[in-house]
Order: sequence, then structure tokens, then C-alpha cells
Amino acid sequence: MQRLELTWIGKDQKINPEPRILLYDEDNSYGDQNVENLLIHGDNLLALKALESDYAGKIKCIYIDPPYNTGSAFEHYDDNLEHSIWLSLIKPRLELLRSLLSNDGFIFIQIDENEMAYLKVLLDEVFGRSNHVNTIVWKRRGGSANPKDRLNNVIDYVMWYSKTAEYHVNHVFSLDDENTQQYIKERFINVDENGRKFMKSPIQSPNYRENLIYDYKGYKTPAKGYSISRELMEQWDKEGKLAFPKEKTQNINRKIYLDEYKGQPVGNLWTDIKVINPMSKERLDFDGGQKPEALIERILTLATNPGDLVLDSFLGSGTTAAVAHKMNRRYIGIELGDHCYTHCVPRLKAVIDGEQGGISKAVNWQGGGGYRFMKLAETLLTTDKYGHLIINPEYNAEMLAAAMAKHRGYRYSPDPHNYWKQGHQGTNNYIYTTTMFITPEYLDLINIEMADNEHLLICCEAFTKDCNKRHKRISVQKIPKILLGRCEFGKDSYDLNIILKDVDDE
Repeated sequence: MQRLELTWIGKDQKINPEPRILLYDEDNSYGDQNVENLLIHGDNLLALKALESDYAGKIKCIYIDPPYNTGSAFEHYDDNLEHSIWLSLIKPRLELLRSLLSNDGFIFIQIDENEMAYLKVLLDEVFGRSNHVNTIVWKRRGGSANPKDRLNNVIDYVMWYSKTAEYHVNHVFSLDDENTQQYIKERFINVDENGRKFMKSPIQSPNYRENLIYDYKGYKTPAKGYSISRELMEQWDKEGKLAFPKEKTQNINRKIYLDEYKGQPVGNLWTDIKVINPMSKERLDFDGGQKPEALIERILTLATNPGDLVLDSFLGSGTTAAVAHKMNRRYIGIELGDHCYTHCVPRLKAVIDGEQGGISKAVNWQGGGGYRFMKLAETLLTTDKYGHLIINPEYNAEMLAAAMAKHRGYRYSPDPHNYWKQGHQGTNNYIYTTTMFITPEYLDLINIEMADNEHLLICCEAFTKDCNKRHKRISVQKIPKILLGRCEFGKDSYDLNIILKDVDDE
């Protein structure tokens, strides 16, 4: 059956990245290492594939700010792709990101007008049109005083999707947007005996409750369904938050003081978050589009709670990780460029040391915590001088065992008591990787140690032909033969920052 979808040249070309292992880099890690916070240096498609086996269904919120395909070249991003190539490179990333989201999770993608319409249709395809939560419009600049052939482009879009309908939004209230400021000016016109400004608001209860009352001290309260409990009325009266009318036939109103007013729920037009001032403590020497911490704070407030796991696979200058850290969210940040070292590492170190830029004062940030720095391992299979595929000599026994577990869909977790239990799949399925030559007699020794309901996959470089007939619950497979055709080995970059040649240059 045909369906509504976006098509482009190369859409059906499959990309099958290698699920590589991540290697711990102690020198670039910082602070408490007993944390889940990760900063990963490497190609983001390969890094997302590396995360899939351990983090599928566990990420609560994803924010990404991919290269916009504007035709301009930043210092850190060559941002010049045709629509079709840009879409071909974004699509597999979106598919992996979706697999990482929890069922109640969200993804936010920031983009400008160049690809917004195309991206919306692609997101409808990958996440489902019914899972489009909102499209947020952020007014990020004031615009030029002398526009040329078009209107000033002053906004970015943030596309917001859920993975399923099983989600909850934490509404954010603001005093700073234009509509709320106008509302304050029009409604907060009363002043009490202490000089506090307030507005009068009808007494309302959103839910039916026990002990509802329809009068208080002889004054009226609103009709059934909008009444409130006597206990709450007495509490408000004691706090001076009731405005009694002159006539007892009129309704009592509630006083809402301006100094206690938290504002109105923000809509999808954000005019109150400004770009980073050149003199701000938050400003970094980063020409790739540094986002204000307040923008990410609002997104994480809407979509997450303390302790939730946040992912940004286009980390840039490190804003998402810095904000998540200050807001007590766990996080994973991925960045390919050298600014992973020149910007992200020093920025997160400063956060851990208690820096007071960005949202630090607003969230009372005092420092602490830590992150682990990870690098992508080299490809598992390489070629020898004769062109034959072999196991990469850079891999030691532990790396090989971890890589084979990831390739075969097992969780790598060596058992301290059984050397052949290097990883598990489900409850009773195990994997064991070795460079030993496997014989039936060797399998007999392992079989004695196995429980009746356990099954074992052994991956090795060589074994005798009759090994797989020895024990039904033990299967033996040869490396690298069992890996052929499963993924693209030896490809280190699925670069999103390609500058196309002109046709005449071919």
C-alpha cells in the first residue's frame, strides 16, 4: 500500500554502520567517575550505533542541533549540502535516535527555514505524524536594519516529537514573554495596604472535591464545579488572599499577588530567550552557533525530571551537557570535531568546578559530579597485506570479547566466576570469545560447568569440524566469517559536513 512520504535521490541506499566499542580515556575524564555521564569523541552515527545495545529504550530526552545546510561554512562545520544528501545523512541518525528513546521520551531538533519543511515530513515518517507534539518558534535575533531582497530571518524552529503517546509534559511558566508582560500590565492594577500589587481572580477548583462550599462568611462563591473546600478558603483568608466584595450578593475573588505570580504557561513562540551577549560569561569562542543555556534549560524542564537521561549527538560547544549537568540530569554528548577537546572538555570541567555563567545562579549550581570521556575503537576487521580480512591487531582479548558481544547482540559483562560467561542475552544465553583453537574435548570441560537451561555461543578463530555436533546447547562460530556482511567495516566517518563538488569538477 502506498503511503504519504518524502522521496529523494539516494533515500533507499542503506547505511549499515559498525557497532564499535567505546574506549575509556582517563586523561580527558574529570570529576567523579562513578557516574553515567559520557562525553564521546567520534563520528556521531558510529557513536549512536555503539550506544544502541546498551541504551536502546533508555533515553528520556534528545536534543540535537544538526548542521542547517545553509550553504555557509563555519569554522567547525562545513555546512553545505544538497537537500537529498542532507536528508540521506539525517535519516539513519533519526532512526537510531528513535531506537534509543524511552516510550515516554521526546526528541527536539533545532533547524532553520532551509530544511524545516523537508525535516518535518521526514520526522512524520520516522516518528509518526501523530507523535508531533509541537513546533516551537524561537526568536533568536533582531535582524538587520537594512534587509536586501527579503525579510529579515530572525527565527529558528525546534521540531518536537514523542516516541509514543505515553508521555507527560512539565509545563513551564514565564513572566518575560511579550504576552505575559501585557497581561501583567492590564490585570495587576490593584494595590493592598502594604503596597503589594495584585489582581482579582475568580475562585476555581479544577476538580470536584469533598466539602465543597457555596458561601463563605455570608458571601457568595461560584456555582458547583467552580467551588473550593472550606479548609482552603480559610487558609487563603488567613493569608490575606481573599478579596471580599462590597455586596454579599457578589462573588468573593482571590487575590493573586504579582510578587508570587509565576506567569503564564509558555506557548510555542519563544521571544523571551535572547542570544548570548558578547560580554556574557557564557560566551565561548565558538563560531558554530552556540546556544544559550536558557534555551536548553527550558527544553529539559518541559521534557525531563532530575535523574533522567539526556542525549545530544551534535554537542557542538557542549551546551546541552553543561545544562543537563547543572540540572541534575544524566547525559551523553557526542562530538566529532576537535572542539570536543578545545571546547566541550574545558567547559564541562568548569561546570564541575562550579562556574557561575549561564543558568548557574537560576538553578543554584554549586559544582560537583563528573563525566567519563570515551573514544570510538578502531574498526574490528581490517585487511592484511594480501587483502584478506583479519581481526584488527590493535584489539586485545578484552576488546575483542566486548566487540563480539556487541556484534552478536549480547551485553558484555564478564562473570567473575565463569570465564566463559563474557556476556549475556536474556537470562540464560551467554557468549564466549577466544583466540584459542577449539576442540570437542575443550567443549566437554565447559559443558560440565553449564546449568541445564543455559546456552553458549563460542566465537573463535579456528575449531574442529565436529565441535558443533558435540553438545546441543553449545554452538561454535568462526571469526571473522560470522561477521561478514553484517555491517560496514573500516569506514570511520559518515560525515554530515560534506562540501559537494560542482558537476563540472567531476
